Amino acid sequence: MLASCALGWFWLRDSSLVAVDDVTVTGVSGPDAARIRGMLEDAARDMTTLHVSQGDLRSAIAAYPQVKDIRVSTHFPHGLDITVIEHNPVAVIVADGKRIPVSGDGTLLRSVQPGDIATVQSNTIPGGDRLSDPRAGQAVAMLAAAPPALRARIQNVWTGGHGLSARLSRGPLLYFGDGDRLAAKWAAVTRVLEDPEAAGALYLDVRIPERTAAGGLAAPSTGQPSTGG
Repeated sequence: MLASCALGWFWLRDSSLVAVDDVTVTGVSGPDAARIRGMLEDAARDMTTLHVSQGDLRSAIAAYPQVKDIRVSTHFPHGLDITVIEHNPVAVIVADGKRIPVSGDGTLLRSVQPGDIATVQSNTIPGGDRLSDPRAGQAVAMLAAAPPALRARIQNVWTGGHGLSARLSRGPLLYFGDGDRLAAKWAAVTRVLEDPEAAGALYLDVRIPERTAAGGLAAPSTGQPSTGG
């Protein structure tokens, strides 16, 4: 009896009675969106709602690094919903006049339109699907760790005499030093920027986040009237 039930289940699982024929793909954008959507739909229609292979769906779009992951849900007997989760660019790598968007984990997003986001200079044009320049990688990690509201204000990131540095629109230069303790350093930046006494600072040095230095501020008034000679 148990064997008969098992055989019946396997027959139903792969039968046309539960074949996927209604596929909805959401979350995908950019110039490759139609191709990604079509490949997912084609792969899904080889499945049933009782036998979905997420591995096969991921393999179908493996050539598109802008896809970070997928989420799948079924609607018995014939429906399948696929939600595409895309990498979001946090910077544009600039090298030899070329501009390549990159996500926070270093994935190069060649077919993504990045919009107005921070630039990071690199020595060479990155090849493959991953950022390989260590210095540019540190800058991207710094941007990925930034609060979104501040990240949107960063114009560019570079490595100079103060280590990792960033230029804010409508704000001071930021000196981060190395790539350690990024969360603490961004917390220090946020705290100082919210302090009215730091308004007008030309730079914030958060290399030691517990001892943030705000430079370029006007000297405080003593409140004493000047005396005539």
